[in-house]
Amino acid sequence: MSELYPLKFKPILKEKIWGGQNLKTTLNKKIPATKNIGESWEISSVEDNISIVENGFLKGNELNELIEIYMGDLVGDRVFEQFGLEFPLLIKFIDANDVLSIQVHPDDELALQRHNSNGKTELWYIVSAEKNAELISGFNHEMDKDHYLQHLTKNEISEILNHEKVKSGDIFFIPAGRVHAIGAGIVLAEIQQSSDVTYRIYDWNRKDDKGNYRELHTEEALDAIDFKVYDDYKTKYNSIKNQTSKILTNKYFETSILEFDQDIEKNYIFLDSFVIYMCLEGKFEIEYYESEKIVVEKGETVLIPAVIEHLILKPIVQSKLLEVYIPELTKEKNNL
Repeated sequence: MSELYPLKFKPILKEKIWGGQNLKTTLNKKIPATKNIGESWEISSVEDNISIVENGFLKGNELNELIEIYMGDLVGDRVFEQFGLEFPLLIKFIDANDVLSIQVHPDDELALQRHNSNGKTELWYIVSAEKNAELISGFNHEMDKDHYLQHLTKNEISEILNHEKVKSGDIFFIPAGRVHAIGAGIVLAEIQQSSDVTYRIYDWNRKDDKGNYRELHTEEALDAIDFKVYDDYKTKYNSIKNQTSKILTNKYFETSILEFDQDIEKNYIFLDSFVIYMCLEGKFEIEYYESEKIVVEKGETVLIPAVIEHLILKPIVQSKLLEVYIPELTKEKNNL
C-alpha cells in the first residue's frame, strides 16, 4: 500500500440566498461569476456531500473510502475506534454577503433522537469583516420560553439577542443550543461537528428567488435553545508569532492558531489523530517523510494523516493557519 500524504480536497461550493463572490476575492476560491456562493465545504463526510481528493495518487477517491482503506493510519486509531467510517468534523469557509437567518443547532442527544445525527457545536474564526459588520451570539438579558416567543411572534427577536461588532481575527465558540446568526459583510472559517442539522428561527421576512419564504422551525428550536445569558461570547486568545497558540479545546475538537515567518517543526507522535490546516494568510510548504513536500496557499485546507507524525512548516511568505484535531479527551465519550 502506498504511503499516505497531506490531502487536499475539491471544495464543495454551496449557492445561498445570502452568498456572494467574497470567497473568490478573499480566499482565492474558483467561483462562477454568476453564482452567489455562501459556503465552501472544505472537508466533509456529510451524506451526499462527501469530499473528493484532488491531489496525488489518491485523486478522485472519496474521503469515506479512504477511511475504510486506511483506518487509523488516516484518522488515528482512537479516532477510528470512536467514529468508524464517519469523519468527525465538517470544515467550511463561509461568505455572508447578506445576513444569515437566526438559527440554533440541537445537541447530540436531541439530534440523535430526532434526526439520527450528531449535534452541532462549532467555532468561527473571522477571516475578514467590513466596517461595522456584526454577528449574533446568544441573548443579551435573562430569557425564558414565553418572553422569547412573544418577541418572535412580534418580529422583535433581534432586540433580545446579543449583537457583537467583529473584526478580522475574532473568534466565537458556538456550542449547540446557542442562538446565532452571521451578519452581512463577514467571511469566516467554520469548524464544527459533522452534522447538517439546523433549526431556522427567523429569516428577516426574506423571500427566495421564487418569492417564497424559507421554512422556519419554531417548535423544533424551542427544545434546542439554551436560554441562559453568558458574561462574554467572544473567545479570548493570545497569538504568539512562530508558536502554536491554543485557542480552544472541547470534546469535539481542539483548535490552535499559528502565525509564522520561520520554519516550525511539528511533532504529532503522541497525538493519534489526523490534523487539519486551514491557510488563512500567506503561502507555506509542508515537508514530510524527510524529503517530500507540498505547498499550501491562502484559502486552501489540507488534511494531515495520523501516520505522518513529524513535519516541518516552511513559510514561503509570512503565513497564518488554523490547526485542528480531535483531542484525547474525546475518549471520555466512550464511557457515557
